[in-house]
Amino acid sequence: MKIILKKDVENLGFQYDELDVKPGYARNYLIPKGYAVLALPGTVKKIHEILKQRSQKESFLIEQSKEIEKKLKKLTLKIKAKVGKGGKLFGSINNQDLMKFFSKEGIDIDKKFIRIPGNKVIKTIGKYQANIRLHRKQEINFDFEVLSSV
Repeated sequence: MKIILKKDVENLGFQYDELDVKPGYARNYLIPKGYAVLALPGTVKKIHEILKQRSQKESFLIEQSKEIEKKLKKLTLKIKAKVGKGGKLFGSINNQDLMKFFSKEGIDIDKKFIRIPGNKVIKTIGKYQANIRLHRKQEINFDFEVLSSV
């Protein structure tokens, strides 16, 4: 079922994205909650007009996201955490912890745009990768490592 998002939806897309989702998800969750509308021809045309008008603002946002990407490529993240037997962490590390690290470095990224593939939380030491969505057309992979703090 084709829909157009009215708001940013975590793990789905940004405002005005045209997506194809399962009919039940659209009918039972997205449309009743006001997150999306059906992608009817008139609605699609209206959205394209809105996006044309916002193209200048979009180019500014793309430039900002490129600057953030440059900063992220220079960063190396090594998170130190308390570790028990077998390399298991006491607690876990999630996208909120990554967001806090980035904000300390002067980079503002909302936690809903930071995704740790597979398991949403990290419970063991090792090397990991997070997908960071900077803009609707720009997503980067960020490598980081979880170490034991002995």
